[in-house]
Amino acid sequence: MSLPDFIIVGGQKCGTTSLYNYLINQRYIVPAKTKEVHYFDVRFSQGLSWYKDKFPLSDRRKKRGFITGEASPYYLFHPYAAKRAADTVPKAKIIVLLRNPVDRAYSHYHHQVRRGKESLSFEKAIRNERARTHMEQRRMLRNKNYNSSKHRLYSYMARGIYLNQLKRWRKHFPKQQIMIIQSEDFYKNTNAVLKRVTRFLGVPYKALKTTKPYKSASYEPMHPKTRRMLVHYFRPHNRQLYRYLGTDFGWDW
Repeated sequence: MSLPDFIIVGGQKCGTTSLYNYLINQRYIVPAKTKEVHYFDVRFSQGLSWYKDKFPLSDRRKKRGFITGEASPYYLFHPYAAKRAADTVPKAKIIVLLRNPVDRAYSHYHHQVRRGKESLSFEKAIRNERARTHMEQRRMLRNKNYNSSKHRLYSYMARGIYLNQLKRWRKHFPKQQIMIIQSEDFYKNTNAVLKRVTRFLGVPYKALKTTKPYKSASYEPMHPKTRRMLVHYFRPHNRQLYRYLGTDFGWDW
C-alpha cells in the first residue's frame, strides 16, 4: 500500500476535476481508486489503513518514478484537513486552484441545484449562508469529529475568501511544497499550466491532445445587480490575497 505523493486540495468548482484527470493521463501518474477520497475531511475516522488502500501504487513502480495522488476539493476549506494531511503525508506536494470567487460561488450554487441539494434562489441562498453555516462551523471547531453537510454544501461565499485557507495550509506545509494556480489561467493555457504542474511533481510531461474541461455545465448568467454586489463584497478580500501572494488575479470586476 502507498500514500499520495500529491494532493489537489481545492478549491471546489475551480477546475480540480479537469486537472486531476489530465494528470492521471500522464504516463508516470497512477490514479487513486477514486478521485475524491475525502480522508482528511469527512472520512478521517476510517483510519490510515483505509486511506492507504485507496492508492494502488506498488513499490516496484514507485522505484521506477511513478507517483500517485488524489483531489478532494473540500480539503482547502475544511478547518482540520491541512494539519491532518501534514501529520500523515508531510512530504506530499499540495496543489491549489483559485477561481474568481464570484464565479466560483455561482458555479457551486448550480452544482448543488443539479444534485437536488439546493432549492433556494441564488440571491436567497447567499443571504442565508451565515444562518445556515455559522453554528455548524462553531460545532466543528468544538468537536474535531463533527462533520457538517451544511458547512460543506452551502458555503458559497465563505469558500471564496481564500487568504485564511491558504495561510492554514502554509502553516503546515513549506511554501515550496505548495503550488497555487489561477483557474482562469489554467482554463486558458491548459497545456502550459499542466507542464508547470508536472515539473512541480517531478514527472515527465506529455502534451494533451484535447483540453476539453471535465464536468463543465451551463446555466443562466448571474443577475448583473447580484454580480456587482458580490464583486464589491469580495474586493477587499481579493486585494489582501493579492498582497499576500504578490500576484494580482484581476478578479475585481
